[in-house]
Amino acid sequence: MAKCDQGYICEVCGQDVEAMIDSALYLQYIVGWVDPETLHVRPECHIRCLPSLAQFIEDIRFDPPTVLDDSLSKWFLDAEFVRQQTALVSRGYRRLWEIYNDESPPPVTEYPLAELRERWH
Repeated sequence: MAKCDQGYICEVCGQDVEAMIDSALYLQYIVGWVDPETLHVRPECHIRCLPSLAQFIEDIRFDPPTVLDDSLSKWFLDAEFVRQQTALVSRGYRRLWEIYNDESPPPVTEYPLAELRERWH
């Protein structure tokens, strides 16, 4: 079966990632952690299935927030790093919602945050 016929299956839980707003792959792409040239070959995952990423989302729509209790928890990381990651990932999450709610979404190359689009053009 072709990948496009299978949908986007989470590599962690095995369930379909039905909506873009649940996609860890697209969130990572939006914040610049996934190169546009490799987006189509990278594995998919629900944001909540990747708690090391999800813990940095601060948005009322992401409720309940993710809290880790292991060595990857943001509470064990450098405070400035946590501040920067939280700002970036939260902005990326808001951008994900913006694209998801757009009746005429932009092309995939326009998904990343503005400063990152400039880097790849």
